Amino acid sequence: MGPLPASASTVLPVREYLLVCLTAAVVTFLLVGLVRLFAFKIGAVAYPRQRDVHVKPMPRMGGLAIYGGVLGGMMLAHQLPVLRSAFDFSNDPYAVIVGGGVIVLVGVLDDRFELDSLTKLAGQVTAAGLLVLFGLQWLVFWVPWGDNGAGTGSLLSLDQNQGALLSVLLAVTMVNAMNFVDGLDGLAAGIGLIAAVATCAFSIGLLAKNQGDVGAYPPALIAATLAGACLGFLPHNFNPARIFMGDSGSMLIGLMLAAATTSASGKLNYASLGAPDLLALLSPLLVVAAVLFVPLLDLLMAVVRRTRRGESPFSADKMHLHHRLLEIGHSQRRAVLLIYLWAGVLAFGAVALTLFDVRVVAWCFGFGLLIALFVSAIPRLREVRRGQ
Repeated sequence: MGPLPASASTVLPVREYLLVCLTAAVVTFLLVGLVRLFAFKIGAVAYPRQRDVHVKPMPRMGGLAIYGGVLGGMMLAHQLPVLRSAFDFSNDPYAVIVGGGVIVLVGVLDDRFELDSLTKLAGQVTAAGLLVLFGLQWLVFWVPWGDNGAGTGSLLSLDQNQGALLSVLLAVTMVNAMNFVDGLDGLAAGIGLIAAVATCAFSIGLLAKNQGDVGAYPPALIAATLAGACLGFLPHNFNPARIFMGDSGSMLIGLMLAAATTSASGKLNYASLGAPDLLALLSPLLVVAAVLFVPLLDLLMAVVRRTRRGESPFSADKMHLHHRLLEIGHSQRRAVLLIYLWAGVLAFGAVALTLFDVRVVAWCFGFGLLIALFVSAIPRLREVRRGQ
């Protein structure tokens, strides 16, 4: 495996990735109607509960349509001469197809029969383990010590077991984080879209740095198909929703995001990086942290909140971030768009750090954070003005 010939290495397959993304979007959009009818027929319906914000029965299993879109995008990529290399030189796309199929199956069963938390966890670990079996795992990890005073840290080479454990832990964490954040119409699909586009942009930048090395094709392909599937599902799921993605969808999004970032972590040419390239060494971790930040913050707050009350971390309540935004006065749509804004600022800010001048990105990132903070505080500011 090596770089493409010089004539091809300077041309990035951006149009091919865009075509795959649009294909996944169209297939997902068209499949939603069939999945909706199927969910009603077999009784996979979410009836309103005290902690829910929807007021009428809603079909679940939207993850089936999302997975169908991913398969459609992957099938097209397999037929395109340029992107066919992603399958010929790597098992990463096959890992996503097989692991994604398992996680969707577990999610479909949960959408219909409401599985217990341990059974779902076993399914998640199985799906993540399949990624590892196909070779999709972390092999090198940057640590801030062992640099002999150079100030750049060092690379920690992971053996097969360590890399497998880290990869499974990351995948299961991201799966549950996306599952926890799926509480408002369009929220998980939108965050998945933003995170996938940011990861795809990072992966294409990585491909450019690797001079078109075919080994760097898979992470962008995984992210592009996921972005298209989320885009095709969003019109049916945004407020007022006609279908929920259910656990079958949220867990698939989390698994694919973990797969894309893990795949990208193995494509950096660490040997060519020196002291000035510390940011490049951190780039996979930056992207993972940014993609995970909003859903993982929600997950951690939920675990702490429930364990302090003596409850199971998997028990349900109405205190997630989106519920809190509703409480302070944001509408459902505004709360969702606000979380989109936070996720976008963090994810694209992290990716931009790896592609553009750090000082320019820092100013833009700070400006974006100020806007997000101001918009978040608008209901409180209105209350203060009324109280004066």
